[in-house]
Amino acid sequence: MCSKYELDGQVAVVIGGAGGLGEACAAELGKMGAKVVVASRNIETLEKTAARIHAETGAETAAFKVDVTNEQNVRELAEKVITHFGSVDILVNTHGINIKKPALEYPVEEWDRLFAVNVKGVMIPCKIFGKQMVEKNRGKIINMSSVRGIRGTDGGNMGYGATKGAVDMITRMLAAEFAPYNVTVNALGPSLVLTETIKRNVAPERLDAFRKNCPMKRMGTPQEVAGVCGFLASEASNFMTGQILYIDGGLTAVG
Repeated sequence: MCSKYELDGQVAVVIGGAGGLGEACAAELGKMGAKVVVASRNIETLEKTAARIHAETGAETAAFKVDVTNEQNVRELAEKVITHFGSVDILVNTHGINIKKPALEYPVEEWDRLFAVNVKGVMIPCKIFGKQMVEKNRGKIINMSSVRGIRGTDGGNMGYGATKGAVDMITRMLAAEFAPYNVTVNALGPSLVLTETIKRNVAPERLDAFRKNCPMKRMGTPQEVAGVCGFLASEASNFMTGQILYIDGGLTAVG
């Protein structure tokens, strides 16, 4: 592997690392030589994921429970990572939820929950892990956005789209603020990706409609998103910051 794409000895924290996209990103970083921490709420699933990544990639792994909406909890996660591995070089925020409701019926309490996880839950890790990176004058932060941050759709996605638009601006603002400290902040913006969750929960006719409207006439895979994550984590992207990279088969290119 070209040295620009190696992460040997670096420590990567993937929050939401037990999900379809999160696990794929964590595994990719492990293949590139990083030590990988996966974190989310479900410690049993996390431990299985960490063991699987270690078995597949040989990477050193660890699993820690975290509630991204709780600042003290995230602070404790950072302390555990530093105690375990000594440093944090890469933060990947892949966690997120979607609560689909018609706009005219959207419950405010569900709106608040969506923003707590998808927006506050990105801001807090960026703040806490970003402080570690700024202090050592080096780091990479990668957030999970979506084509829904810039492109509207039907199906009750007003709340989700609003949170992803917020993630885009968090990414850009932090990129500008952290740039003098050699800390880059970018985001991944996938379209519908064929994860196991999508296979279980999205109606086949809706998946067929997506394929029909996508210029490449297919859905993306978690590994294709993970490949771009690996690029953003690597030295190859050192002069790139504040960008949202769309992994969408051309969807945003046509409107």
